[in-house]
Amino acid sequence: MEQIKLKSVGEIGALVKETRKQQGISQEKLAGVAATGTRFISDLENGKETVQLAKVLKVVDALGLGMYIFNRWENK
Repeated sequence: MEQIKLKSVGEIGALVKETRKQQGISQEKLAGVAATGTRFISDLENGKETVQLAKVLKVVDALGLGMYIFNRWENK
């Protein structure tokens, strides 16, 4: 896989949205698995910068992206 430098909330949101769609998961289902609201998922995917980091990490973990992102950072 190619390395991606995540430089903004918008880039994290785009990765979350792309991964969610690839996995065939609705925003509602992801919100349930990540214990957040659907509005939060929408805001995150749209790059709203007021999102809470703790919730972002829950969403990333729910999609199985946690190690993926951190492994990319470690490979710098």
